Amino acid sequence: MILGLLAEAQRSGARFGPACEVLGISKRTVERWRVQGIGDDRREGPQSPPPNKLTPQERLKIVSAMNSPEYRDLSPNQIVPLLADKGIYMASESSFYRILREADLQHHREPSRPAVHARPTEKVATGPNQVWSWDITYLPTPVRGLFFYLYMVADIWSRKIVGWEVHPVEDMALSSAMIRRLCNENGIAPDQLQLHSDNGGPMKGATMLATLEKLGVAASFSRPRVSDDNPFSEALFRTLKYRPEYPRRPFESIEAAIAWVTGFVSWYNEEHLHSAISFVTPSDRHAGRDSALLKNRAEVYELARKKKPNRWSGNTRNWAPPKEVVLNGNLQQSMDAAA
Repeated sequence: MILGLLAEAQRSGARFGPACEVLGISKRTVERWRVQGIGDDRREGPQSPPPNKLTPQERLKIVSAMNSPEYRDLSPNQIVPLLADKGIYMASESSFYRILREADLQHHREPSRPAVHARPTEKVATGPNQVWSWDITYLPTPVRGLFFYLYMVADIWSRKIVGWEVHPVEDMALSSAMIRRLCNENGIAPDQLQLHSDNGGPMKGATMLATLEKLGVAASFSRPRVSDDNPFSEALFRTLKYRPEYPRRPFESIEAAIAWVTGFVSWYNEEHLHSAISFVTPSDRHAGRDSALLKNRAEVYELARKKKPNRWSGNTRNWAPPKEVVLNGNLQQSMDAAA
C-alpha cells in the first residue's frame, strides 16, 4: 500500500524525498522494498522498552512534586536544583518538561499569560478626509540624546500631508491642538474622519482622546510595538529621511528643522509622483485633479498603440486610479498600498 501511494504521488508530480518524509519512511527503506518486491513490512521495531524509561510510579511522583505547594510556581529548571539540594534526584529537566507536556500541565496561568492584542480593524478610504494616519518622528539636534519632534498627519486616500508641526517635546496637548486645527482647516464634520496612530502618550493621552471625542473623530491605534499596523506613516517618514536633501548633520535649531520640513512637504505634496496612486502628486489626488491627468495619459498610450501596434502585445498600461485604499487589511496589501 505504501509503495502504491508513493508511486501515485510521484506520478502527480511529487518529489520522492518529501513524499517519503510525509509517510515517515526513509528513502533507503523504500528503495530496499522496491528491490525486494512487494511483501510484508519486515522492519524490526524495538522489542522492549528502553531501560531508562520512567515507570508510571516515577512519573506520578514527578507530577506530584511539580504540583506541590512548594514547587508549583517554579519551572523545572529551578525545581531540579532545589531537589538536588535536598539530596533528591527524580529526573532531568527535559524529562520534567516532557512529563508536563504529556500531562497537559504546561500552560500560562493568569496573570502571567502574555497579553494578546488584536489587529486593528480594517479601514477603507474611498475619498479624501475619511482616514488620516499620523505619527511622530525624531529629528536630531547637536546635543546627544536631545531631539526635535516632527508631528505629521497624512491622508491615506491621497497620501497628502494634511498637516505637520515641529516641537521640542512630545506632548498630548500639542498633538490635540494640532488635530483640532487640522479638522477646522479641512472642514471635518463629526463622524466623518477616522484617525489612526501608534500607541504613544501623545496619541492616547486623556487630553487627546477628549479632543477626538469632542470633534467626533474615531480613534484607531496600532498594537504595541507593531509598526506594520501604521504603514502609511512609517513609509512617509522613510521617504522623508531618505531624501538626498535630508541634512547629514543635526538641525542646529528648531527654526532650521521647520524650514527643511517646509521644503520637503512642498515637494512631497506638489511635485512627488507617488507610485501607489498611479504617479500623480498627492495634492492632485486630494483635489480630484488626478482623474483628468490619468485619462489623458491613457489616451496618449492608446494613440501611440494605434500608430505602432506591433510595439504592444496586449493592452496598454493601466492608468486607472485606485478606487479605494485599505488600512490594516492583510499585511501585504497594507505594505503595498503604503509604498
